[in-house]
Amino acid sequence: MDWILRHKIVAVVIVILVAGVAWYMLSGTSSDDSVLTSETETVAPAGAQDLLDSLLALRSVSLDGTIFTNPAFQILRDLTTPITPEPVGRPNPFAPLGFDASVNASSAVGGASTTKSTKLLAPR
Repeated sequence: MDWILRHKIVAVVIVILVAGVAWYMLSGTSSDDSVLTSETETVAPAGAQDLLDSLLALRSVSLDGTIFTNPAFQILRDLTTPITPEPVGRPNPFAPLGFDASVNASSAVGGASTTKSTKLLAPR
């Protein structure tokens, strides 16, 4: 910091040089595109041709049921585990333990009057 105070002009020149180099590097070069000419062709991108080839190969696939009569298919066995039904949990899982709260709300026609009743069940 003391060096900067003594050599203010040198520090300003260094900052200007760094800013100039950064501007030059980031600005890029502008080329005149009017000299170049291009012809437009409808050429599919490289990936599109592969996709078209795959779609054409899939078009020729035919499915029949002969696979199901194959002995290799016949020896396959179903190893799935049946899912047993479980009881449903509490009506309000956020209520304190031991209490089940049920709120019944009914409103009259037109919404003029609303009655709410809350029933708390004590633990047994």
